[in-house]
Amino acid sequence: MKLHVFASLRFRSKMTQPPDSAEAAEEERQQVEEVEEAEESKHGKGTWKHAAFHVATTIATPAAYSPLPFALASLGWSLGFWGYWSIAFFQQVASIGNNIAIQIAAGSSLKAVYKYYHKDGDLTLQHFVIFFGVFELFLSQLPDIHSLRWVNALCTFSTIGFAATTIGVTIYNGKKIDRKSISYGLDGSSSSKVFRAFNALGAIAFSFGDAMLPEIQNTVREPAKKNVYKGVSAAYGIIVLSYWQLAFTGYWAFGSQVEPYILSSLTVPQWTIVMANLFAVIQISGCFQIYCRPTYAYFEETLLSNETATSRSSLRNKLVRLVCTSMYMLLITLVAAAMPFFGDFVAICGAIGFTPLDFVFPAMAYLKARRRRHQNTKMYLSLLLLNFAIVVWFSAVAVFGCIGAVKFIVEDVKTYKFFHDM
Repeated sequence: MKLHVFASLRFRSKMTQPPDSAEAAEEERQQVEEVEEAEESKHGKGTWKHAAFHVATTIATPAAYSPLPFALASLGWSLGFWGYWSIAFFQQVASIGNNIAIQIAAGSSLKAVYKYYHKDGDLTLQHFVIFFGVFELFLSQLPDIHSLRWVNALCTFSTIGFAATTIGVTIYNGKKIDRKSISYGLDGSSSSKVFRAFNALGAIAFSFGDAMLPEIQNTVREPAKKNVYKGVSAAYGIIVLSYWQLAFTGYWAFGSQVEPYILSSLTVPQWTIVMANLFAVIQISGCFQIYCRPTYAYFEETLLSNETATSRSSLRNKLVRLVCTSMYMLLITLVAAAMPFFGDFVAICGAIGFTPLDFVFPAMAYLKARRRRHQNTKMYLSLLLLNFAIVVWFSAVAVFGCIGAVKFIVEDVKTYKFFHDM
């Protein structure tokens, strides 16, 4: 309001000046409008439906669904059931690690579609990782998460399509297989079983990727708390109805031989597998965009920090964005193409990125907030104990998950050459 009054007074004063200063007045009016637009852009415009699209696209991604049967196979039926800078660091780890993993997943799905139509084709996984990277670079030129709302609406419907298709085809494949040939035992030595279990914990943590909720909430109009709650509830309705159904049906169908990327385990009917892969690519394209936004924002704010809103030119903003996004996409694409170990990146990202952000820090914040209240009720003490247990347990999950993931990455690097066509 103050800015608007100030702008009005300045504009009126300019109107009283001689005609030879008309150009200067027009220039200042444009600068004031730019400042007002910058102020308005700080407030969210999205509805709860937009929040639901963003959350569902972020969490219910095929890259999170797909390794769950493999994680369950690494645990077995019984265990299967069973400060600012630090936040910024873990969020960046989650963001970069997630996008490496899902770019590998997108490349794998594109390659599967290609091989269906060209069985003897010469294109490799690396080609499709690069193709997907170029497409994401194009989407990265959109200004913010809110501008992706209709993209993410399409991605949300693709999530439902992917889950329904994959669960159905998994059950169909499971019935076609001789059930006596399926083993649910944990293969390998005792140490191998332990490290696979550690790796599985990281993969399961990856499937609860709420790291981008602060960014999503920033795009939602007031009352933001109410709209985000409705959006998250709608998104988790989709997640609850699909996540673990795919995990358990995948493990039931293929047992301990299930692949880290569930679509790689499916064999018939081919056309439905192609459809599931196409749903996966569409969904992943939106998920990738949400996770790269914190990194883009950090670099853009750093590069433009010495300029005021009125001094920033539209062309300069676009050039800075193009440079930042190009460097980011080059790095992510290079790593994804050189080390296409999908399951390993899922595990290490879940352990180091999502576990602290989704489980440890929220519980620590609750403990710190509650410490200021002097209550002695049993409920209060029970909640404190529960949150303390959450912090301890998931801190252990983060450490063990990281150990397991690093071990398997080292083994895969020894087994395969860089840029191996998986």
